[in-house]
Amino acid sequence: MRTVTLRNGVLALLALLMTNIAMSAERYLLNAGDVLDISVWNEESLQKQLIVLPDGMISFPLAGELQAEGQSVSELQAALKNKLAEYLSAPVVTVSVANVSGNTVHIMGKVLKPGNFMMSKSTDVMQALSMAGGLSPYAEENNIIVLRRNGDAQQVISVHYAAIKKGQELNTNILLQSGDVIVIP
Repeated sequence: MRTVTLRNGVLALLALLMTNIAMSAERYLLNAGDVLDISVWNEESLQKQLIVLPDGMISFPLAGELQAEGQSVSELQAALKNKLAEYLSAPVVTVSVANVSGNTVHIMGKVLKPGNFMMSKSTDVMQALSMAGGLSPYAEENNIIVLRRNGDAQQVISVHYAAIKKGQELNTNILLQSGDVIVIP
């Protein structure tokens, strides 16, 4: 009886751990251009609305410059709390995203409405092409690519649009990341 209870407890703990890992993998990571509301409880002078700068940094009173791009809201909140703890006793910091305007994808080439599009939720290639009004009649369906930056390197990802329309090669309908460029020749 005792081993069954122990085993059930271990299984429940593992399930909880796996759920937390999956949730943290899906958390939104901040991008340059995102607008943040930051406040410190009971400190009127420490309530600011900031834009994540193109270099990914923010500047907050007493805390100085902090890396925001690529961080989750809770990670940035913890970093701010640590920096402010040098000056304030047990600061209570709140960070919220007011606008995800830095979470964009760029679509260029033979679509009806090329341009930059804000992604307010997880977006795949087909959804993004839909936001751009779809392909023009002269688009080369089989030569669509996604350009993705990984640091200094650039990755080219093929999208098999014609096959996706037929319900095939769905693995090429990738989820987009902020800054991706979709090129439709």
